[in-house]
Amino acid sequence: MIDRSILTVTELNSAVRALIERDAFFSNLLVRGELSNYKIYPSGHHYFTLKDAESSLRCVMFKSSASHLRFQPENGMKVTVSGSLRVYPRDGAYQLYCTDLNPEGIGDLQVAFEQLKKKLSAEGLFDASHKVPIPAFPQKAAIITSSAGAAVHDMIRIFGRRWPMTRLILLPVRVQGVEAPAEIAGAIRYANEFKIADVIITGRGGGSLEDLWAFNDERVARAIYASEIPVISAVGHEPDVTISDYVADRRASTPSNAAEIAVPDQMEVMDTLRVLENRLNRALTNVLSEYRNKLDTLRKSAVFRAETSFVDLRRMELDRLQERMISVQRQELLKKRSGLNALVASLDALSPLRVMGRGYVFASNAEQKPVSSIHQISSGEALFLLFADGKADVLVKDISAEIR
Repeated sequence: MIDRSILTVTELNSAVRALIERDAFFSNLLVRGELSNYKIYPSGHHYFTLKDAESSLRCVMFKSSASHLRFQPENGMKVTVSGSLRVYPRDGAYQLYCTDLNPEGIGDLQVAFEQLKKKLSAEGLFDASHKVPIPAFPQKAAIITSSAGAAVHDMIRIFGRRWPMTRLILLPVRVQGVEAPAEIAGAIRYANEFKIADVIITGRGGGSLEDLWAFNDERVARAIYASEIPVISAVGHEPDVTISDYVADRRASTPSNAAEIAVPDQMEVMDTLRVLENRLNRALTNVLSEYRNKLDTLRKSAVFRAETSFVDLRRMELDRLQERMISVQRQELLKKRSGLNALVASLDALSPLRVMGRGYVFASNAEQKPVSSIHQISSGEALFLLFADGKADVLVKDISAEIR
């Protein structure tokens, strides 16, 4: 009979754990699969499942390792995971302790670029309606880049050749490394806070995607978007496209191209001014010629050939017009006078005085109200009689309806 030792669950799990940890095969593994159930806990640790068509594997990535991720892992993403297999004794389950995670097919930086691009585009940071034009003749330009790079020297040279009237203000920053995004964003905010320029150029010379990564940082993108001063993004070479290019008011293919966009070419401006000057001179010459022809025409007219004839003619016309006006006024006056006489005759015919002259009188009572009936008076009442040649005060002695 075989003698077997009886193990506790903890002893068995610990033994399995020791076997796995002693076997080098289970250390520094590379495992390919699809992300599922991806969760980030408040502690900063990442928990997820890695699966293929037939199996699944529980995984954990602690905060210290997850902080180095340059993209946001998403469910369904195919990845390659680096890590070591370990047993968690409490649950008797094994899981992969991950130290790194990379997307399949394309690099993690490209994935991070696409994720941030999608996010900021959805928020409207790339909208053309938010972009403002670059001033035609900026008095001051701020250049935010490395003071040690060739890019800044190229821009200074081009500014000096094209439009030396613009004052250049260099805000030196790191354009590569962990500290670079914060410095670039801070310089943009500084330029806006103190209104030090009319236009901002930020960028650097060419390099790999990782070298240019500071200009794919969300902090830089939001600083450009918030800038009240127009921003030209000048990162790398023509094929290089960064998040800053999408957000900026204008994208330049290179730093040198940014300087060309920021200011006009003084030679072209002078040529334009010469063309305008010639056009103005021609226009003035044409106007002077036109007025000279008009003056010659007036000089040859009858008015200037016989200076007094024009005035004499107008004087005679004025005399005739005056005579006609006097005649019309006389006729109108006679007409008005005749109408007035007719009105006076009509008024005289209706005058109470003319009626009184025929023997009639006008009677009124003490209140000076006209009395036209015996029913308006009483015996003993005082009346006032108005004759054509005077008046009389009388007392009513008797009232009778009969006319004698």
